[in-house]
Amino acid sequence: MKDIPAYMLDVGRAARAASRVIAAASSATKTNALLAMAEALDAARGALVEANALDLEAARSDGLAQPLLDRLILDDRTIDRMIEGVREVVALPDPVGAIRGLDYRPSGLQVGRMRVPLGVIGIIYESRPNVTIDAASLCLKSGNACILRGGSEAIRSNQALAACIEQGLVAAELPVGAVHLVQTADRAAVGELLKLTEYVDVLVPRGGKGLIERVATSSIPVIKHLEGVCHVYIDDSADPDMAVAIAVNSKTEKYAVCNALETLLVSAAMAPTVLPVLAARFGQAGVELRGCEKTCAVLPDIGAANEEDWTTEYLGPILAIRTVAGLDEAIEHINTYGSQHTDVIVGSDYANNRRFLKEVDSASVMVNTSTQFADGFEFGLGAEIGISTDKLHVRGPVGLEGLTTEKFVVLGNGEIRHR
Repeated sequence: MKDIPAYMLDVGRAARAASRVIAAASSATKTNALLAMAEALDAARGALVEANALDLEAARSDGLAQPLLDRLILDDRTIDRMIEGVREVVALPDPVGAIRGLDYRPSGLQVGRMRVPLGVIGIIYESRPNVTIDAASLCLKSGNACILRGGSEAIRSNQALAACIEQGLVAAELPVGAVHLVQTADRAAVGELLKLTEYVDVLVPRGGKGLIERVATSSIPVIKHLEGVCHVYIDDSADPDMAVAIAVNSKTEKYAVCNALETLLVSAAMAPTVLPVLAARFGQAGVELRGCEKTCAVLPDIGAANEEDWTTEYLGPILAIRTVAGLDEAIEHINTYGSQHTDVIVGSDYANNRRFLKEVDSASVMVNTSTQFADGFEFGLGAEIGISTDKLHVRGPVGLEGLTTEKFVVLGNGEIRHR
């Protein structure tokens, strides 16, 4: 592809035109498209796995890091999860057109707010071919057109998935421009996408910090999170067995995800009880531990943590551990070093749990469960288009409602204003 600027401009124009059609589409039409997409995915399993095998082979030859290779895998289990995600999105209420707060004003007018699509959403992502389906299904259901730019390492997988999406759109008689997969792996396409201010309403980057920082330079609004420096705090009141199970699962269930545990905080009262057990469990899992001075006093065989460890998203088998005096110090640590992504308290003290929920300034704050549950699928969103640690206009896993906005609607009966 020689003229990438012209190509991306055409993509933007087509997406804007399609966005007007999809915004006006009925819930039944969107449902038909999604169900046809799910059926196409099921029927294309062989082609999907074959395309993915080619991507994996090329990625290994190029020396792609193991965390990215893990995200690239597209197998029957992944396909099942994608299909289930699409069908869960189908089952969710359609947010478009819902009106809230329609109340009478002294003037006699009724004033309320209607939920409407954002318009055209550009999604830029690395590896993770499942994002292609998650993004398409959520954007379609919420009445948005989308431009998908996946990573070069997944281009064959994404093209096979895009073919399934197109089948769904055609079956529902919707414009295929409603979901457009960028057909070039040239990085210049990303730069051109960031310039489409006339045609793209929101950008959503999903990938490493470098990608997200680059996308954030665009003048187009961005829904993003930079890092997932997630914490588990084991309170004085925690059940030791529960605390160990939650900490281990939060870290080891999957390393290369933004909701994986990166810093473990343990109250000084619990440290002698849980740290030796945790060290043994993490040792069995091959996790390298780095601790503060107090932690190393209990676990002398582990490495010493430095200041940088408290702000590092490892995305791998490394865990920083800090022993704290109690809840106050834990909250202070999280709000100082965390990335406002996901943080957990393990404990049975109701007052402490409530304080943690209120005072920890993160997008997802949890009690007595694993950080790995911070996920749109697990939160009942059907799927997610990403995680936002921003405060405007959406925070946490971004599902259907996060892909819409509101406009005021006013109903009158001939009222005239006199100042």
